[in-house]
Amino acid sequence: MHDITAFIIAGGKSSRMGQEKAFMQIKGRMLIDHAISQAHSVADDIFIVGPREKFGAFGRIVKDIYPNCGPLGGVHAALDRSRTTRSLMLALDTPFITPEFLKYLVAEAQSSKAAVTVPRTKHGLQPLCAVYTHDFLDIAQAALVAGQYKIDPLFSPDKSRIIDMEEHPEFDPAMFQNINSPVDFAQAEQATRSKGQSAKQS
Repeated sequence: MHDITAFIIAGGKSSRMGQEKAFMQIKGRMLIDHAISQAHSVADDIFIVGPREKFGAFGRIVKDIYPNCGPLGGVHAALDRSRTTRSLMLALDTPFITPEFLKYLVAEAQSSKAAVTVPRTKHGLQPLCAVYTHDFLDIAQAALVAGQYKIDPLFSPDKSRIIDMEEHPEFDPAMFQNINSPVDFAQAEQATRSKGQSAKQS
């Protein structure tokens, strides 16, 4: 395996879903299980950044050092815990990201000196499917102390390797679809059923 630790960012609230998002099922598997499987495609060392009472049964836990600061707080806590040169951050709610893309992402990160290697689609940067080095820890720390919780503005051009997905037609940008609402969940289920029917017909 690569010299990399994978962190599943699972600390977000699920109020819009009406239930705990991590335990909802897509393709017959809970979202947390999808995320763990994705992480295992590139890393042996995996942690979950989120509440121990929810996720302790699924793996080793990292707690936010700066609670209630959104994904940036999770990225910061993960980098503070990581002991490898690079760390993959992976959102809990993106079950369609493929192992092939994660392997490509890690390879690109390893060949770069950037503090972050991050994909970009027409919808913007994907900071929770990105590889960070420890250089980003100080950047995140300074932002959190200043009360600035947005991740994207911290990706300075001189310290970022941005992968523009439109330059890579072998990867479908739709894999970054995240599940944040009941509508998202229904669309994901429908897409899964459609793909299953297409596979049977072919």
